[in-house]
Amino acid sequence: MEETACMEQEATKLSAAEAAEYGEFKRARRQAELTFTLTKLMIDASRRETDKTSLRRACETAARLNVSGVEVSPVNVAAARRLLGRGSAPICCLVGGTGESLTSVKRMEAKKAIRMGAQEIRLVPCFSQLTSGGYSYLKREIRRLKKCVRRGTLTVSLDDRSLNEEEVAVGVRAAAAGKADAVSVRGETELVIRAVKEAAGRLTVEAAGVENAEQLRVVLQAGATRASTGCCERIAEELYSKE
Repeated sequence: MEETACMEQEATKLSAAEAAEYGEFKRARRQAELTFTLTKLMIDASRRETDKTSLRRACETAARLNVSGVEVSPVNVAAARRLLGRGSAPICCLVGGTGESLTSVKRMEAKKAIRMGAQEIRLVPCFSQLTSGGYSYLKREIRRLKKCVRRGTLTVSLDDRSLNEEEVAVGVRAAAAGKADAVSVRGETELVIRAVKEAAGRLTVEAAGVENAEQLRVVLQAGATRASTGCCERIAEELYSKE
């Protein structure tokens, strides 16, 4: 035992050159980990307060940090496409307004957004149907939206503050039955875990409203594949400050 311990101690003794090389290896690995973590973020620029300046900043940040996308409202899809250029971060368009629009209106909105350059559609479902047991309506609405999105990604937004855990669970099941690609829930650990359980591998789960690096770590650990945030620069600073 003593001989083994001595051998391990000898193995840990590095020359100055070896120590420098090992330090560079650890730095490069940490940089790769940070870069990968940032690809799990999507910048939320879909709020009605988003003006031209904040949209430009969001797009510049997305390109600089290589995040997974920028979420915008329908009126900003074309502008975001111009700012980002081809081959940059994907554009995710939030459609459906309050959720109480007719399905036909949501389909038209989604089709227009795809034509203008959006690669992803985030659907606000009919909350009145969700909270009153209209499962069949929800499933049909989601399925019709998925058909019009075609090769694009359809995410069902279930992150509204009015929804409780059981309603979110119903929404996840309807999204899976309607062949959506993903659901978005509030960035709360319990909700993410419940959504992942209800999804049962049929779709992915995203966390919305993430505000800091620690919350990002927690929701990803809970099973979220991506997180949307309006605080991307702050999260990046927090991640890099831990180096």
